[in-house]
Amino acid sequence: MKSPTVSLRADRWRCLSFVLVLVAGTVSADWPQWRGPNRDGHADAGRYLQQWPQGGPAMAWQNDKLGIGYSSPAMVDGRIYTMGSLHGQCYLHCISADDGSVIWSTPFCRAGTGDDYMDGWGGGPRGTPTVDGDQIFVVSDIGVVAAFDLAGQLQWKVDMVEQFGGEIPKWGYSESPLVDGNKVLVTPGRRMFIVGLDRKTGDVTWTTKGIEEPAQYVSIVKGELDGKPYYVTAVKAGLIGIDANTGRQIFMEPATGNQTAVIPTAVIDGSLIYHTSDYNAGNQLIELSSDGDRLIAEVLYAESAKSMQNHHGGVVLVDGVIYGCSRTNRGEWMAQDHRSGEVLWTQLARPNQSGAIAFADGRLYCYGDKDGIVRLVVPNREGFQQVGELKLPKTFEGNRGSNNRGAIWSHPVVADGMLFIRDQNLMFAFDIAR
Repeated sequence: MKSPTVSLRADRWRCLSFVLVLVAGTVSADWPQWRGPNRDGHADAGRYLQQWPQGGPAMAWQNDKLGIGYSSPAMVDGRIYTMGSLHGQCYLHCISADDGSVIWSTPFCRAGTGDDYMDGWGGGPRGTPTVDGDQIFVVSDIGVVAAFDLAGQLQWKVDMVEQFGGEIPKWGYSESPLVDGNKVLVTPGRRMFIVGLDRKTGDVTWTTKGIEEPAQYVSIVKGELDGKPYYVTAVKAGLIGIDANTGRQIFMEPATGNQTAVIPTAVIDGSLIYHTSDYNAGNQLIELSSDGDRLIAEVLYAESAKSMQNHHGGVVLVDGVIYGCSRTNRGEWMAQDHRSGEVLWTQLARPNQSGAIAFADGRLYCYGDKDGIVRLVVPNREGFQQVGELKLPKTFEGNRGSNNRGAIWSHPVVADGMLFIRDQNLMFAFDIAR
């Protein structure tokens, strides 16, 4: 007969094992950087409402103290991080995801002005903070890169223009920094096109070699094929692949370059790299292959007329289909076959001319740039199937630049049962858990 002590120990072990399995199987529901955990516009985990009630999901809170700017939020461990310009300073804010209250706000450089870049479409910081471990990294609209601890203490900062010879893009630096191990990668542009900064000190530890291009508005993504790591970004001349070890250019493909503004982030899927941009550029799909110790790029297609021309809301890849808002036909939501480039369907987006997109738990979140409406959409190859809609209770009432030319250009964030939406100084949280 089994002793009570042994039986109790066995029961405790079974209980502990169950807890350990639960913990091991738990996937982070955070959104720690630009376009989510993998920089692809996908939320990492969570079960979310598959259809919204009339009027949309319930609003949990709103905050109107952020200052101006287009900085989309990052969310980690119940805290939201975003930036804004207030009182002539650029701030990093830390906000409670539970109630929207400000936990701390730290100024780290002066706010950009019309003397720094063309702010006729609105000023303020554009990038999303990157949260990695016990640090937060940011890039301001005038090119100041800064690192903070989780209590909001500034650890270091560098000026990409003054220290690295960078040049502020026409509409301000808009990049969100990429953390790769001990390096923080940012794009000053020109002679030191991309630099890798030591995450603890801000010292330069890596640079690109032989590339001298002005910075655009693109955030870097990292890929790897057959053990060969690489980075992808884009400039006016086109999409660039860079060897992560040597800093040298792997490819420059011109199809999605343009002479006005290149903004969207590339989407990497295995050996395939998809990119799109506006101003009649279109989209392209590149396939990488290995040749000894180097990578080779082949263009599978390059489409322009009546195909995806994404301005700055980004695209997502879901089950072999690219979804996003195209500037074709003065603004339309579009689905495009990833492998062939074929346009599967379009849906007029007016009055919106652009829109930002995210994906979570089998649904697309389509955020219009003019009407302040988020549409919940089922991804499919047949057509635009909307299953919910919410309209912001209010939108920014201040100056959106000269002649109010600016619009709602922050991206939606889905994390930990909530949908976070920003419009300049306003941020809203909606409960979408199921």
